[in-house]
Amino acid sequence: MTGTPDLLELAKVSAEQAYAPYSRFQVGCAVFTERGGLFTGCNVENASYGLTICAERNAIFHAVSEEGPAMKIATLAVVALGQEFPPCGACRQVIAEFATPETTVWFLRDGKPVAMTMAELLPASFRI
Repeated sequence: MTGTPDLLELAKVSAEQAYAPYSRFQVGCAVFTERGGLFTGCNVENASYGLTICAERNAIFHAVSEEGPAMKIATLAVVALGQEFPPCGACRQVIAEFATPETTVWFLRDGKPVAMTMAELLPASFRI
């Protein structure tokens, strides 16, 4: 299940479930783990904006809750309905926490799938 169309389609379906009354950006994410798990998430906004959670973090936290703290992302796809953009900076850092520099992140640009590695998306990630 590492095919791009499958993960992008799952992310799109998840985006349709987003709660986004403030930004109107419905975002979905699909995460495929190294153990073969498949997890999705959507953004859930809140009137207190700092309490909002992005789709990527929602999906990743779901994966960790099911597979445990050793969960590793094999590949990830993110789709925003009616928009095209890669994960935000905060999500890039969270993805990096559970990925390798070679982990592929998929998103849409000009209607076409784009793949970037984590090293390309966040070349100077915070590590301890």
